[in-house]
Amino acid sequence: MSLVNPYSSQSLPQMASTSNSATSSTSTVQTNTTSSTSTGNPFLDGIRLPEESNIPEANDQMLKQEDFFALLSQQLSMQDPFKPVDNDQMIAQMASFSTVDGIANLNDEILNLNSVMSSSQALQASSLVGRKVLIPSDTGAIGAGNPEISGVVSTPESIDTITIRIEDESGQLIKTYDIDGSAGGNVDVSWDGLDKNGEPVAEGNYAIKASGKVDGQSQDLPVSTYAHVTSVSLGTAATGAILNLRGIGGIKLTDVLAVSES
Repeated sequence: MSLVNPYSSQSLPQMASTSNSATSSTSTVQTNTTSSTSTGNPFLDGIRLPEESNIPEANDQMLKQEDFFALLSQQLSMQDPFKPVDNDQMIAQMASFSTVDGIANLNDEILNLNSVMSSSQALQASSLVGRKVLIPSDTGAIGAGNPEISGVVSTPESIDTITIRIEDESGQLIKTYDIDGSAGGNVDVSWDGLDKNGEPVAEGNYAIKASGKVDGQSQDLPVSTYAHVTSVSLGTAATGAILNLRGIGGIKLTDVLAVSES
């Protein structure tokens, strides 16, 4: 006696049919997806418009006048009809909004004005190219175009003898000599670029140090030196025009103490 499932012959075909249907549906979806992204023609696929990007635009975090008025409108729409906003308070708020907007516009105008002033200042400073300016530094440059260094020693009072020391960049003493300081005030000083043996020194930066007796005690005196202006840089609104000095570097135009004839 054999056991036979009477429903086996009916169940298997149904499962196969279901499987085939699912496969067909998946194939149809894949075909539709492929057709939506590609036409199969390389030329048409190359000239089709790109899909739109979903990247959100950058959000400006700065509040503008439109934002303030939107807040005011929201406030008016949400107010208690039995206790409306006082007229004076509303006018004060609108005045505040106008003030904020005016300050923002004023800042923009000031920035534009600073740019114009910087350009004008650099144009005026360009007339100093090729001339000498006195700078608050005791260091000068010796080179092919600068065979000597000149400057000014500032004294608080009349000093009979001012001792001048010439030092190189490493602080080594190159030469020592005395000048007359009896006139007091600003005393001119110059160095011919020769060492203590009368030989020309190598090109480079050298410092002029000055000292003298003030009230019976030896004291270091401030020294300013002249430098050649080779070019002018525009700079920024904070620094203004920058004078580029031969062998020295850049210095702000506002730091110049005096201008020499040559």
